[in-house]
Amino acid sequence: MTTSRYSPLLPRLAAGTVITLSMCGSASALELYKTADTTVSLNLSGMAGVSHSQKGYAQSETAEAKGRDWQDGFVKYGLGLTHTLSPTGASLYANVAWVSSATWGQGDAAGFTTGDERRTHIEDLVVGWKSGDLFPALGHDGIDISYGRQYIQVGDGFLISGDSLSFGRGVLDGELNRGGAYYLAPRQSFEKTAVLRLGGDQGWRGDLMWLKSGNPGQAKPEMAVGSVEHVTDDDTFGATYIKVLDTDSDFAFLYPDRKDTKVYSLYGHSNAGVENLFLSAQYAYQNKGNDDSENAWYLEAGWKFSELTWSPYVSYRFSRFSEGYDPLFYGNGRALGTWFQGEVAANYAGPFSTNTRVHQVTLSLTPTENLSLGVMAYLFDTLDTDQGRNLDANEIDLYGTWTINDHWWVMPILGRYNPDVSADNGGSQLGDSGTNYYSQLLVGFNF
Repeated sequence: MTTSRYSPLLPRLAAGTVITLSMCGSASALELYKTADTTVSLNLSGMAGVSHSQKGYAQSETAEAKGRDWQDGFVKYGLGLTHTLSPTGASLYANVAWVSSATWGQGDAAGFTTGDERRTHIEDLVVGWKSGDLFPALGHDGIDISYGRQYIQVGDGFLISGDSLSFGRGVLDGELNRGGAYYLAPRQSFEKTAVLRLGGDQGWRGDLMWLKSGNPGQAKPEMAVGSVEHVTDDDTFGATYIKVLDTDSDFAFLYPDRKDTKVYSLYGHSNAGVENLFLSAQYAYQNKGNDDSENAWYLEAGWKFSELTWSPYVSYRFSRFSEGYDPLFYGNGRALGTWFQGEVAANYAGPFSTNTRVHQVTLSLTPTENLSLGVMAYLFDTLDTDQGRNLDANEIDLYGTWTINDHWWVMPILGRYNPDVSADNGGSQLGDSGTNYYSQLLVGFNF
């Protein structure tokens, strides 16, 4: 395969999805067949987006200084089966699904897509067994064993939230192409998994997992993952261990230090016994195969003014990612803005959760049950500009989410991104360091 003059940046590009369907309503299913013990369901979901950026970003060989207009879309469709094994309540389950995705127009602002991407490919193919009430000490379904292609998330997505990076034809002559729809990132399942989950929804629980990525943009790593956590209605505290067992030699140049990396992490969130308070934190320590060590961490506090009109929620978060930190498979596991911080910064401009400090202030309002509004403000501060990039910037994003009914939702997004320097002076924005106004309209459905 070939490389490009932008290839040193590719290891930092672990962004590529800003919203998932789960954030705008839970997916439902249409029952095709049902008996007392067996259910077969049709699962159908999708999303489409229309986007415009006034500026381009030097992240690929196809990036240009001029503005771009592009459209993304995908449909995910498949079948789910569950079969109860009486009388213990244990059950077998299986899911199979495909994703058809495309990008049209001029391609995205960073040139990861060109507008010529079209792909249909299997996404989910997993079988599993749940224990029901067979082991009462572990709770209902206290053992869950599964194998196959499936989405995996650890904690709130700070380390792992699916295999979502979705480059198109604009990078390395299409060598990393997964079918485009870069922003929507419709392909989130790991190619191979073996998962053992112990414990129910409350109390002590843990996971042992083997994950194999089929994503060339991630160098197709193979990972061993272990986690343990204690969960109550108001609090979660946990620990995670990850070891990268191997990477694909054909793509290892993208992440030359990833193989043999070990990650140790502690995390938690709580209201400390105060109903309207939200506290969250995580620390991750990385030990790489060459004995280099890196770290990332954040502290967050939020307050809901539940007695005021529209129930305003205000939060502040500080996060720091060391100079050589590998962001792995992070994603929006909890809400918009975690962990893709900044609509422009997280997807096109950088810093892509490495070599940076980020301040984030969020305000959200809920005028009605089916309408929410929000604003997110960011300040990005590069830790080490000697690496060749100065991605200092500020960004403000406005968004709204309208849940039309149980199946359809709409989300408009407006962003204002202002870098300190242009690409000519070590930044990523092509042409100049002027303000970029970014706009997007998303429509999604679940059936």
